Amino acid sequence: MLEEIKNEVKNHRRKLHTIPETGFEEFKTSEYLKNTLKSYGFEVKEICETGLYVFIKGKEDTTIAFRTDIDALNIEEENNIEFKSIHKGKMHACGHDGHMSIMLGFAKYLSSIKEFKKNILLIFQPAEEGPGGAKNIVETGIFDKYNVEGIFGLHLFPNIKEGVIASKSGEFMSATAEIDIDIYGKGGHGAMPHTAIDTIIITSKLIEAYQSIISRNISPMENAVLTFGKIEGGTARNIIAEHTRIEGTMRFFNKEVFEIIKNRISEINKGFEKAFEIEIKTDLRPLYPAVINDKNLYSRFHNAIKNSDLKYEEIRAIMLAEDFAYYQETIPGQFFFLGTENKEKGYDKPLHNCKFNFDEEILINGVKAYIAISKEYKLF
Repeated sequence: MLEEIKNEVKNHRRKLHTIPETGFEEFKTSEYLKNTLKSYGFEVKEICETGLYVFIKGKEDTTIAFRTDIDALNIEEENNIEFKSIHKGKMHACGHDGHMSIMLGFAKYLSSIKEFKKNILLIFQPAEEGPGGAKNIVETGIFDKYNVEGIFGLHLFPNIKEGVIASKSGEFMSATAEIDIDIYGKGGHGAMPHTAIDTIIITSKLIEAYQSIISRNISPMENAVLTFGKIEGGTARNIIAEHTRIEGTMRFFNKEVFEIIKNRISEINKGFEKAFEIEIKTDLRPLYPAVINDKNLYSRFHNAIKNSDLKYEEIRAIMLAEDFAYYQETIPGQFFFLGTENKEKGYDKPLHNCKFNFDEEILINGVKAYIAISKEYKLF
C-alpha cells in the first residue's frame, strides 16, 4: 500500500505546487484538500477561514493530533519544472506543498484502517508564514473540544540529508520578534555638515552599540540573535540625511533574554537622543514564541522512529521560527524535520528561495514517520 501512497503523494505535491496561495487566501488549496479527503471517505470540517480538519473517532476519549501548514510565499518561482507555479509572484518556497502531500498520504493510509483505539485529529492550518494561523486554530478551542493530549508536526529542511528525520528534545526553534527604528535629526547641505545632524553617521554608531547587547549583556550560556538587515536613509549624495530607518529581527529562546534586549535598546536610544539631540522611534513586535519539544512526546517519537526503517539524526536547536509553537503553549507538542538536501541533484537551495525544490521520493518518509508515531501511541 505504501507504494501506491508514494505515487499519490507525488501527484498531490505537483498539483498543489502549481497553485500556491498566501495566508488566509488558500481557497484553491483548501478546495483541493477537501475534495481529496472526501474521496478517501472522511468528513471534512472548515476552521479559521481557509483551514480544514478531519476528526477520526476512536474507542477511547483521548486524541492525538497531526498538523500541516497550507500557505505559500510572495516569491516569484525560478525553477524550470513542468509543475511550476501558475500564480505569478507566489510560490511554495518553504515546502508546505510537501507537508500537505505527506498529510494526505497519511490520511490515505488511515482510510484503510477499520478500527481506531484513540481519536486522531488531522489539522490543515492556514497562514503559517504570517500572521501565525496556529494561534487562530488554538483560539477556536478545538484542542479542548477533542481532548487532545499531544500534537505532532514536521517541516522539510534543506540543511539535512534527504530522507533523514531530525529533531531534539526541549528547545528546538527560536522565538522571534521584528524591530523597526526611525532616527530623526536635522537635514542640511553636505558641504555644510556643521549646520545639520547627520542621521546616517548616528545610525552607524547605533547599530554598533546594539551589537554589543548580545556579546556584553546576554549570558554566553543563552542563545540570542539581533540582526539589522535593512537600512534606508538620505535623498541625495550631497544632502545630510534628516531621517534614517533600520529594520531588523531578534531570535531567542528565553523570554528574560528578550526583555534584556528590549530594555537595552531603549536605554541606548535614550543615551543617543540626549547626546546627539535627535529623536528615535522604535516599533518592536514580538512574533512567534519558541518551539519547545515536550520531553515525554520526544521520547516516544524517538522510540517510534528508532523502531522503524527510517534514518534519524539528533540535531542542535536552530534560530528559525515556526508558529507550531502556539500549539505547544497549549498542549504538549513534538516538531521534527525531514531532510531534503541532495547537492548532486541540485536540491540544496535554502527555504524561502525562488529555486527551492526537493526529490518527492522522500515524502513517503514523512508518511512513514506519522505511521510510526501512530503505532507507538497504539492509535489503531
